[in-house]
Formats: sequence, C-alpha cells, structure tokens
Amino acid sequence: MTAALEVTGLTAGYGAQAVIHELDIVVQPGEVVALLGPNGAGKTTTLLALSGELPVMKGDVKIHGKATTAPLHRRARNGLGYVTEERSIFKGLSTTDNLRAANVPVEDALALFPELEPRLGVRAGLLSGGEQQMLTLARALSRKPTLLLADELSLGLAPLIVKRLLEAVRTAADERGTGVLLVEQHVRKALHYTDRGYVIRRGRIVLEGTSAELLARIGEIEDSYLASAEESFIAEHKGGE
Repeated sequence: MTAALEVTGLTAGYGAQAVIHELDIVVQPGEVVALLGPNGAGKTTTLLALSGELPVMKGDVKIHGKATTAPLHRRARNGLGYVTEERSIFKGLSTTDNLRAANVPVEDALALFPELEPRLGVRAGLLSGGEQQMLTLARALSRKPTLLLADELSLGLAPLIVKRLLEAVRTAADERGTGVLLVEQHVRKALHYTDRGYVIRRGRIVLEGTSAELLARIGEIEDSYLASAEESFIAEHKGGE
C-alpha cells in the first residue's frame, strides 16, 4: 500500500533557524495519526512544512508516493486538506455562502454536522467558536481530501464539540480512506480516536507507537509536557533578569 504521507528526514524552520529536525512520519490511507507535544515543540511548524506553506531545509515529503515541493494551493488541488489552528471562515458571509465559496454542497456539510442547519443563514462571524470550527472542518472534509492535516481542532472548545470534531475525522478515515495527521493538545482524548501517534519535543520525535502503546505510557508523555512548560518558564524568567 502506498502511504498517504511519507516524510523522511524533514528539517524546516524560519529563515536560517531550524525548528524541526530530521522527522520521519508515515500516514497510511484510512489511518488517523496524532502528532503530540507541548507548546513550542514544533507541531505547527511540521504541518506548515508538510502543507507547502513553509520551505523545507532538508528531507523529502511524499504524498501518495510522489515527492513534492509544490505550494499549498497545488497540493490542495491534488487532494490535500489543511485545517489550520485559526478557523478558516469568511466572517462576513453566511454559513451557506461560506460553503458555496469552498464549492461544497450544503447537504454534504450538513451530513457531517446537522447542528449547522439552523445556522445556515447566520453570518459566520456570529457563530459560536464550536460552530465556526464545525464549519471549517465541514468545508475541508466535504471536499473529500485523500490526506488531511489538522492543527488543534479542539483549541478552546467544549468537550462535546471536541468529541463531534474528532468523530468526523475518524469517520472520514474509516469510510473514505482519508489519511489524517492530527495535531492535538488533548493527548488522552486524541489517542482514543487515532491509530498511532508521534510525540515531538524540541523539534525531534522522542516517542512513537500505536495509540494503545502511547496510552500505556501516558504518564511519561504528560511528564514531558510539564517538564517542557517548566523549562519555558525558567527560560523566560532568566531572560528577564
């Protein structure tokens, strides 16, 4: 089986400064893979590099077996869906017009999130945060991507909304064969919807395994989050001395 995404030796960053170093990541069709790690670990930078939004310093990115250095808009035409941590909506347009702008049939979006039906005529900027994220994900999934990159779907949202979003991602993988790389801060919740995961710290993968294996080591992973937060706190305060 050809991998939906195969990354080898990926190094990327900003200017001359590398933020992620020699990452190896594989996502198979129909597989949901978590990319976990504390704030500042390099998760968003990884997705930016994989989407074509950030130049790659070293390494190879293959999507469905084909190496690519194409920009995001070209990868999107070839089946890539990318949901950033900022909700991708037009706030001045209605929910319906947001779907039309993405060339997404309204019925397809409602099949994913029926909760949006009574909000179709409402300007997207007046939707709740959860409704905005449902609209964002509906726009992405209704275009039937073969590979989806999703960055912090659950950011700032209630547990019930998070559950709905992760269920939609899992369904896309199971029913359509979409390969998904999912960045999440809610480690325990994410691992209940994923098949495998990678833990990244300081721009390097420090742990990988099936979701069951990672859940068995959840204490170790959460300690890594806390250690990273403590290191950041110390560094900030030293900088201010």
